[in-house]
Amino acid sequence: MQFLSEKPHLSFRHPLLAVVLANTMLSTVPGISGAGPTPEKTLLTPNLDSELVATGAITSLPVKPDTPTGCPTPSTITRSMAALTGLVPAFVNGGLVHAPSVPCIDVYGEPGADPRFSNAVPRARELYSRGRLAGEFFSAYSDLLVLGECVPGGTTTALCVLRALGIDARVSSSFADNPHSKKDDVCTAVLERIGSVPSDPLDVVRAAGDPMIAVAAGICASYRGTVILAGGTQMLAVAAVLKGLGMPMPDLATTAYVRDDASASFTATCADVGAHAYYVDPDFGDLGHAGLARYCIGEVKEGMGAGGAMFLASLMGHPPAAITGAILDFIRGYA
Repeated sequence: MQFLSEKPHLSFRHPLLAVVLANTMLSTVPGISGAGPTPEKTLLTPNLDSELVATGAITSLPVKPDTPTGCPTPSTITRSMAALTGLVPAFVNGGLVHAPSVPCIDVYGEPGADPRFSNAVPRARELYSRGRLAGEFFSAYSDLLVLGECVPGGTTTALCVLRALGIDARVSSSFADNPHSKKDDVCTAVLERIGSVPSDPLDVVRAAGDPMIAVAAGICASYRGTVILAGGTQMLAVAAVLKGLGMPMPDLATTAYVRDDASASFTATCADVGAHAYYVDPDFGDLGHAGLARYCIGEVKEGMGAGGAMFLASLMGHPPAAITGAILDFIRGYA
């Protein structure tokens, strides 16, 4: 298969890779998120992932960037691409439980609450406005922004937002066995609590979403260059919010593992939202690494802007062999 589903016609001189970090308390619900060894420890994942991407190592805790099954996390891919391209990623603290260990643009948000019981992002409109300020800042230093996210449990909040906006989505999961029933139960409870769905998309985020969605939408709304949303289901929720606000929707870049996830409806939901996605196929099954091959059976799939980071490396002229070689070299270096 070809590395990129299609080659975009983009002209840029100063690319930037940025990631919005946030938490939702939904990640602590057992069985919802596989982005951590236990539900409670999922709240640390954005901190550890950003530390790895920024510095090349996790030093704040004695852990390796692998899932319990030995699958390298998406942060290893994003770190590899940062090293290959020479780019220094930027991070935005959208609302974390734990203070980040790397420098961040801070929009002074709070972690997302469990939307089954209360409004998830009470200050969604304020976070959107602060995201707009961050987008203006990024515009001064770049003309192409590849914007990723790290929000454990965020596919479930994305499901709630998409369905509240009238889009009958099925979302992906970091688990190989997608816990649809758990996510559907959460979404049903959230929509029942909301009752009459608000007409304003930011009010939908306030009721049912997570801080990342509000912040990322604000960044996209004000950025003056080209934005590529680096991610799958969660970034589709951002695109849907922008559409509802009457704003242009950026294209997405994600992995073929998201596209090919039979348990989800990514391509159909893209069509329903009216978004366009590019897909990166790094062919992890043929690299001779058992952990990376787990992506091919549906584990992890995407996260931390990994698909977008590989997409950007390709746009910057790095061939597929150099991209996968950089990933393998980095993984073998910490194994």
